Amino acid sequence: MSAAESSAPPVAAIDCGTNSIRLLIARGSADGGLVDVERRMEVVRLGYGVDRTGRFDPAAIERTLAATREYAAAISAHGAERIRFVATSATRDAANREEFIDGVREILGVDPEVVPGDVEAELSFRGAVSTLDGLVPGQRLVVDIGGGSTELVAGVEAPEHRISLDMGSVRLTERHLRSDPPSTAEIEAASADIDSLLDRAEETVPLAPTRTLVGVAGTVTTLTALAQGLEVYTPDATHGARLEIARVREVCLEVLAMSTDERRRRPIIHPGRIDVIGAGALIWERVLARVQNASGIVEVRSSEHDILDGIALSLL
Repeated sequence: MSAAESSAPPVAAIDCGTNSIRLLIARGSADGGLVDVERRMEVVRLGYGVDRTGRFDPAAIERTLAATREYAAAISAHGAERIRFVATSATRDAANREEFIDGVREILGVDPEVVPGDVEAELSFRGAVSTLDGLVPGQRLVVDIGGGSTELVAGVEAPEHRISLDMGSVRLTERHLRSDPPSTAEIEAASADIDSLLDRAEETVPLAPTRTLVGVAGTVTTLTALAQGLEVYTPDATHGARLEIARVREVCLEVLAMSTDERRRRPIIHPGRIDVIGAGALIWERVLARVQNASGIVEVRSSEHDILDGIALSLL
């Protein structure tokens, strides 16, 4: 254990979203940050069909509980004593969520928290900016694109404005992008949906004062890696990356236009994202265009640290 690392038992944070479930076991550092013990991610697609049916699919629940059992074993092996399980968009929307919540409680011995979108946004902001260097003075805007929702949260040192929007890579794929590759009409319909929601977001979150734009979560970091020209996904390279917005928008549109087979030939795209990353790319492209138009900034940052890190920090 390093001198900068706390001797206290580690904490365990679990982020359960629409597409994936992630685990972070970490200790506190002397500077108030985190020292990773273990990170894991499984694509379980818990939110499969929720936008259409309003309910969890039984197979999706079982996939997610199976991953939770594996995480419970890791938590026990590392001796983590404090656990926080946060469930987001899909669980907020599912009428039969108690079945899932009861399963998690039985496995972990803690009550899962089905957090509202504004709490999700605050946790994402804290996790995203806590490890980034060289932030421009002024408002930071953090954008977290998930499977079921997208959070925008703005502030200088702490969150001041926040909103959660019902648009995510899984939700918009199921709602609009059914062809392979998506048709022009489908893309236009999805774009109109996104733009309408961003109109509403601007009523709550001011975009013009933005001086630093930070994108988080798997869709954004995967698109960052593609824009960087990486052959292998490398978190150390994507974390904190500075890229021209024009370049990232170009890559977003390229990924959107790809067929499933074309995406599959890009090993940098996780297999669990292949069928939905086009919708995520379209969301990110529309957000980038909107923020650039409002603020005049030309650069975007990405962070490998997000709501999961925010959850862990809340336990320290």
